[in-house]
Amino acid sequence: MSFLHWLALALALVVVAIVGVLFGVTRIENYQARHLKAVGPGIPAASGSKSVAVVFFSRSGNTGLAARHLAKQLDAHLVELQAAEYELGMAGLANALKDANTLKGNHQALPDIQPHTVDLSSFDTVYLGSPIWLYSPAPPIWAFIENNRFDGNHVVLFNTFNSNFSQERIESFRSKVMNRGAKSFTHLQFKRGRMTQQKTPDEMLEAINTQWMPIIERP
Repeated sequence: MSFLHWLALALALVVVAIVGVLFGVTRIENYQARHLKAVGPGIPAASGSKSVAVVFFSRSGNTGLAARHLAKQLDAHLVELQAAEYELGMAGLANALKDANTLKGNHQALPDIQPHTVDLSSFDTVYLGSPIWLYSPAPPIWAFIENNRFDGNHVVLFNTFNSNFSQERIESFRSKVMNRGAKSFTHLQFKRGRMTQQKTPDEMLEAINTQWMPIIERP
């Protein structure tokens, strides 16, 4: 077999491996999304008296569960960001990985989100929730802070993730939020673990209660 044939075979094996990984991750994400809809609190009813907003993006549902739990605990107004190009499935996963990688070098490479803007002027504190993709908050939450002002808001970024995050990216996020008028910035995070060895939803909610809430409630 010639070198070119060996090269073609090697490339084919790499492609098969990549597709296999994407397929496996997609199956886990689909299961999590279905399962987590029935776990924890639902979306709180609208109320004009709330002083806290929770704005979040979630793909597989883990950050969404954390956001719903926080909204219930804090009697907060809840806003879910939608990004059609990252819908569940292999195409959405591929887009998510591609855009997260592009965002590292081009900070203006932001996706289309709905809603683009939210009037945050009536809130004292704004929680921004996002998974971590390639060590950084996911592109939709970057798009949200690009499109909005946080004048006088205390801003809290909260992340759920599998492996780790880059402190440099968190600092970049903090800097952008502060430049858009925020009064303060806090970062909360929960490491779920690798997909085949993740902590349970109940363990995540318990960590929020015991680790996040004391920080949130600190005067």
